Amino acid sequence: ARIMQTDPLEDYYFEHEEQEICGQLVSPITNCYEENYPSVVDRFFTRYYYIKGNAAYQVLYHSNRMCLICLAPAHPAYKEGIASVSYDVGNVDRSQNVVKGKAKKGGMILQAETTLALLTTDAGTTYKIPSCIRGKLVEVNMEWVAQPKLMEKSSEGAGYFAILLPKIENCDDIKASLLTQEQYEQHI
Repeated sequence: ARIMQTDPLEDYYFEHEEQEICGQLVSPITNCYEENYPSVVDRFFTRYYYIKGNAAYQVLYHSNRMCLICLAPAHPAYKEGIASVSYDVGNVDRSQNVVKGKAKKGGMILQAETTLALLTTDAGTTYKIPSCIRGKLVEVNMEWVAQPKLMEKSSEGAGYFAILLPKIENCDDIKASLLTQEQYEQHI
């Protein structure tokens, strides 16, 4: 005797049921899929860039003022290979930063030139990752300490070193001090 195998999830498969709202037929949600839907970065962040020496860094500026500090796509560390990341920058370990509450009390205040992390490449080059902006350190991405090679494959925005929160009154000056996407493209 042959046993019929059934899919245990079959009851949950999408089946379009005709719906009418205000006299209009509602098309199924599957008709709305867009292949080239904008990424999270494209939808919610503005790209800015900070240049230090021969390396460029990306500041993804969210509408709520939160800033993700990342390597710019053309950063030399991507070519050399990323060997390690450390938030212990000598006199202080940024990974020990603790913030509390809505106002992010207790976060370290960092200047644009302050070293946020140390990145060492497979070639032996060490880059001092700058904070890029003046703001309060909210969080560092500890994933890179444990698995630095993942940074080479991470999508834009996911490869952030830290999240910083600038003061409202400093936002316009910070944006003016950074390169826009167009200025960065001209620079490289």
